[in-house]
Amino acid sequence: MIKIYSLLLLLVAAPAICLAQKGSDTLKRDTSKRLTGATVTGYLIEQPVLSVPASVSILSPVQLGLQPENSLVSALNTVPGVRVEERSPGSYRLSIRGSLLRSPFGVRDVKIYYDEIPLTDAGGNTYLNAIDVNSVQGIEILKGPDGSLFGANSGGVVLINPVNRYNDSSYLSAGLNAGSYGLFHENIALQNRTGNNQLNINQAYESYGGYRQHSYMDRNYLQAVDKLTLSKKDQLKFLGFYSDLGYETPGGLTLAQYQANPQLARLPTKTVPGAIQQKIGIYQKMLMGGFVNNWQISDRVKNVTSIFGSYVDFKNPFITNYEQRYESTYGLRTYFELSGKPDTAINWKINLGLEWQQTNSDINNYGNNAGVRDTAQTLDKINTNQHFIFARYLADINRKFHIEAALSLNFYDYDFRNVYPNNEPSYTNRHFAPQLMPRVAASYQITNNFIWRASISRGYSTPTTAEIRPTDNIINTNLQAEDGWNYETGFRLRNADESMFLDASVFYYRLNNAIVLRLNPDETEYYINAGGTSQPGIELSFTDWLIRQNDVNFIRGLQINEAVTLNKFTFVDYHDQTADYSGNKLTGVPGQVFVTSVQVKFPSHLYVFVQHNYTAKLPLNDANTVYADHYNLVEAKAGWEHPFSRKTRIAIYAGVDNLLNEKYSLGNDLNAVGNRYYNAAALRNYYVGLKVML
Repeated sequence: MIKIYSLLLLLVAAPAICLAQKGSDTLKRDTSKRLTGATVTGYLIEQPVLSVPASVSILSPVQLGLQPENSLVSALNTVPGVRVEERSPGSYRLSIRGSLLRSPFGVRDVKIYYDEIPLTDAGGNTYLNAIDVNSVQGIEILKGPDGSLFGANSGGVVLINPVNRYNDSSYLSAGLNAGSYGLFHENIALQNRTGNNQLNINQAYESYGGYRQHSYMDRNYLQAVDKLTLSKKDQLKFLGFYSDLGYETPGGLTLAQYQANPQLARLPTKTVPGAIQQKIGIYQKMLMGGFVNNWQISDRVKNVTSIFGSYVDFKNPFITNYEQRYESTYGLRTYFELSGKPDTAINWKINLGLEWQQTNSDINNYGNNAGVRDTAQTLDKINTNQHFIFARYLADINRKFHIEAALSLNFYDYDFRNVYPNNEPSYTNRHFAPQLMPRVAASYQITNNFIWRASISRGYSTPTTAEIRPTDNIINTNLQAEDGWNYETGFRLRNADESMFLDASVFYYRLNNAIVLRLNPDETEYYINAGGTSQPGIELSFTDWLIRQNDVNFIRGLQINEAVTLNKFTFVDYHDQTADYSGNKLTGVPGQVFVTSVQVKFPSHLYVFVQHNYTAKLPLNDANTVYADHYNLVEAKAGWEHPFSRKTRIAIYAGVDNLLNEKYSLGNDLNAVGNRYYNAAALRNYYVGLKVML
């Protein structure tokens, strides 16, 4: 299998290699269109993307600005290997190289950081939907398991930058956009730099009526980042946000209902009320903050320390019950860096650090009386502790050969106590054996424009709080952590003027004890360990400025982008009491995804951006007897930007999403009871917007 994928990868790369050779004769370099000057900070130091020995993708503020500004879905889905779904407005699901089986809603099995602070709590849950898209100034995605520096995960790592680190000037900006189905979104950003202090404040409000019945959402968001330079060697940063999010959930439809009227909310039956009758939805308030101190102790020694905490008030009236959660998290992350002497043949660094988190959860279930909390069913307390220590050695040898070796030792346990109905007097502890998570990686600069890389890493992901105590209200102490090994190789290629860039990789991930979702007849959830998965795949990302910036031609700039995801993910040794699913395709994972975009720049600061997303059909149940159809999504955006002065400008834009009016479901309910798999996405819809920068 790997040999076949490797051959395909070479065939795809061959034309680009030829193009790179042709571009080597170019003499004039246009720095405004250089693509590979981008750097990543995810591996504790800032380093060029070209030489990083890992599958890393970056979404810059410019790239995010080309996408619709009411959701992160479209932007994140341009990254090969990444799949984001939105069952209804505000209801995100995120997967990197794997199945969404662990996430009926929300984000699990992926570690997410907000700057230097973990957004993922000790219980493994991440409230990604709390963040407003306009307050995100860049995203780094580290694909494949990487627990050597970031602790337990088997999917990957996402780093969210709340402030553009390349813009330290003072400014005031305001934006407003509105569109179909009641979309309204406004945001204001202020950055003020005075002396040694830089203050950045973002405010946003978004509301959306939604395409389907009972799918209204709104979110108030406030974010602040204050950076104080204490000295030339010491910088202290405070950052935090408050998010108040509420959204209605329309629920899944059967195929007949979906075909007849996809805008319907879940209908009642003779025995069970519907979504509208039970007023089902999510009401989520989150406060998060922390301090990050970056101290250059000496020329060769540095320390970065983060102290953080968060509080979540979560309510979920559902068809069968009314859940309330109160979650408080606090923690610490710190690491030291020792550097070798600069300007030597071997430039090395050593990192040593730890991360510690504690999340205390009150999880309570009541009856749901038409959206009103009723009689208590089960009241539980779960306290989760997760911490790890990590070490890494990296070296650049003659600025050509880059090697990394990293290792973490991970600890995880939780205490639980039933308050009602059993009124247990003390907590019971569930302890997981400490686990080592190594990673070894290397890259070699074969030529100035061609770099090969390879890596081996171990993934390890403990069950989340929502899996330990799912909606069946039974604490599952038998659920084991999943683990596996990922083997990967690839290359990056650019031409001489750096206007073209190709990033390709082939990988094989073998996961054991895969955690999968099962549903009871009453639609309450529980989880089991289901054998394992076999996950070979290919990912390719290509971008090229065919016409670079010029002031002569009618077309002032022309850029193309292509992202390709090919995989064959299957279950291994997976069976339950009724069937054997070994060899079946992973539920919820398409085998092929192609995302193509074109950006054209015209005189007078006009531009047009068009993007096409082809997603292949995907299985909706473990038995692979029901599939969601493939779909083609086309979106387009046109804009005009007028600079009044060097520091003042106005931008006006308009766009259309789902231009082909495709009928599709973006966020299916997997293994759904009653065959209610489908959550219809919006048909053709439009938006307009305005931005002012002072």
